[in-house]
Amino acid sequence: MPFVITSRCVQEKAADCVDVCPVDCIIEGDDQYFIDPDICIDCGACEVACPVQAIYHEDEIPAREQPYIQKAVDFFNNQ
Repeated sequence: MPFVITSRCVQEKAADCVDVCPVDCIIEGDDQYFIDPDICIDCGACEVACPVQAIYHEDEIPAREQPYIQKAVDFFNNQ
């Protein structure tokens, strides 16, 4: 999972990331957006565009945001 959307997106859902994604890999969930790791090309456009800095590369996610990795996995497993 190259990029993960974290807590700052919850209830914010600004969608700037959706607009810049060249491969349409960002999916809207109930309370936040999620990045589909099977479609993402790891370009980083979403990370730069996010106005609330909710998107991190998987290798750079702060410890407090780690649960959002599993939240994304669960979201796509339940699709």
